Amino acid sequence: MTTSLSNAYKDTNIHLNDIIPLDFGSILQLPESHVWTDDDDSGNDHRTWLTRQPRAEPASPPVIDLRAPDAVGLVGDACRRWGVFQVTNHEVPRDLVEDVEAHAQRLFELPTYQKLKALRAQNGVTGYGVARISPFFPKSMWHEGFTIMGSAMEHAKLLWPHQYEEFCDAMDKYQKKMKSLAYNILLIMLKALGVDEEDHEKLSSSFLYQSDGALQLNSYPSCPNPSQAIGLAPHTDSLLLTILHQNDTNGLQIMQEGVGWVPIRPTPGALVVNIGDLMHILSNATFNNMYHRVVPNETSHRFTMAYFYGPPADSVLAPLPKLPGPSWFRAVTVKEYIGLKNKHLEKALSFIQT
Repeated sequence: MTTSLSNAYKDTNIHLNDIIPLDFGSILQLPESHVWTDDDDSGNDHRTWLTRQPRAEPASPPVIDLRAPDAVGLVGDACRRWGVFQVTNHEVPRDLVEDVEAHAQRLFELPTYQKLKALRAQNGVTGYGVARISPFFPKSMWHEGFTIMGSAMEHAKLLWPHQYEEFCDAMDKYQKKMKSLAYNILLIMLKALGVDEEDHEKLSSSFLYQSDGALQLNSYPSCPNPSQAIGLAPHTDSLLLTILHQNDTNGLQIMQEGVGWVPIRPTPGALVVNIGDLMHILSNATFNNMYHRVVPNETSHRFTMAYFYGPPADSVLAPLPKLPGPSWFRAVTVKEYIGLKNKHLEKALSFIQT
């Protein structure tokens, strides 16, 4: 019997102050708690918090048509070079995406006292709160989020005691579509690594067929001083892959070596796909786990929906045996790796390197 992905996170107890978001509706100027400076960047290599422009005119990650005859090669190239790409012809209906975004906007426009009724528990996984990576950073982020794993009913009832059904139905439909899309993209990535259908039976059945996900609704309100604020601090995602819808407001940026922070601008109808740490491990570091951040905007409110896809907590992952060269990582369970990430963030991979 497999253990659900949510169980991998339940051993982490986060202080209440690192869960409660700012009351953005009452803020006229950036509070000191949310003012970031490059002096806060100690121990973070060359990746300064507040650098906004790349040092050179950057190229952009590709937009890939999933129905294209060369989609496997294009995805493989993007995973190796960028760790991120955008996809079209993904078979997620536009009206569903727009409906979920509208529900997310409705949620985040609730008064703060009402949103706090659905606050994530200190050892919890789902509900309202700030990003789970917040305790690792010296300043607070200009962000609020709402996490869903499976049914959203428990927390939705607290927000809308008599009008929660439409919200829950939309989230259920979206998660099903995201899970199907994530599975299909995973198969494309495996094929790009040389794993064909006849090799699937050699992979862990729980890894390939029982992977699931978490849906994260994100809100980045317009910010009175965005040049000194961070919407989401630099990090990599932990699981296999992430599928992101972003509204028409810029903010997502990736770190490209020798260039700096490169924006991933919204493309109408496209979804952003990025590689997480577990796929980096599975590919034996062939696929780049994308280091990224979000910067806020002075005039526009940014809304996104991120679907994080990964295996059950008791699944064991290791570099695929067909890949050439020595293995860079030892075998690790999903739960063990999530525990390392919750304690060490970016340094987690170093604990399983061989």
